[in-house]
Amino acid sequence: MPELVLVVLIFLAAGLTLLAANLVVGRLIRPDRPSPEKGEVYECGEVPVGSAWVQFDLRFYVVALLFVIFDVELAFFFPWAVVFGSAARAARGDAEAAGNLQPLGGPATGAVDAGAADGLAWVAFADILVFFGVLLVGFAYLWRRGDLEWVRSTAAQNGYAPGADR
Repeated sequence: MPELVLVVLIFLAAGLTLLAANLVVGRLIRPDRPSPEKGEVYECGEVPVGSAWVQFDLRFYVVALLFVIFDVELAFFFPWAVVFGSAARAARGDAEAAGNLQPLGGPATGAVDAGAADGLAWVAFADILVFFGVLLVGFAYLWRRGDLEWVRSTAAQNGYAPGADR
């Protein structure tokens, strides 16, 4: 155990030394010529309007979060597709697919029960239907709430509908 602690401490010391060396060398080498132009806010080549300390529009965060939520689902498709495809091929009697369905640490007999593989394929299919159902409910909720609209009027946010006061 003391050897491990010593190795970790040496590793941390080497890392901190490299970090400090890079910061010091950068401080010594880089030019230091401040100007008012360098102090300006940079907005993608456009002339800045107003202060840099303006409240950021929440719509950008909402759109980014919606993208992450609905795009991360693709990460779940690959393992599902592997299991579903292997089970479907094994149910048809494909010998290559049978090797993919062997239990971990189990004997590699090369024979897979076609009924069990067919059952696994149907379970995987039902799982993806439930997954899509949950995603569709979330999508419908966001659509109904209006979060997918880029421009939401202030009147709509306050519950006022045009023509409702007649």
